[in-house]
Amino acid sequence: MKSSQQRRTELKAERQQKTAKKAARAKVERAADMARLTPEHLGAGEAHVNASALAGSSQRELPDFVQRGTYRNQPFRCINCDKAEVWTATQQKWWYEVAKGDLATTAVRCRSCRQRERHRKAEARRIHAEGLEVKKDRRLKTEE
Repeated sequence: MKSSQQRRTELKAERQQKTAKKAARAKVERAADMARLTPEHLGAGEAHVNASALAGSSQRELPDFVQRGTYRNQPFRCINCDKAEVWTATQQKWWYEVAKGDLATTAVRCRSCRQRERHRKAEARRIHAEGLEVKKDRRLKTEE
């Protein structure tokens, strides 16, 4: 049996969780309201956030683009070639809403470096698969 103090502590924790959930829902609803604005309200290099199309996130707080209700062009430097690039609002909208990318991610590589990295990883997977196949063939031959 629990003491009254333990029960009060549990009730307080439950109330805090409910309050936090309400606040998170309110943020998403505000973002959805912002998404209903007409295109005249958007500045250059901005796109509306469709909060209902975003993938879930393990983050405690929603990113500022969700709270703001718009994506904005973000400048960044490629981590491979140090080239200055811009992650456009349209690209962000595609990444977060269509590709269901994690809300904590941002662009770090330019297009050519992304393609090079994708090719490098595909080649490494192919070589690894070939190695596994050779190993499997050797094992089958030794068992015979």
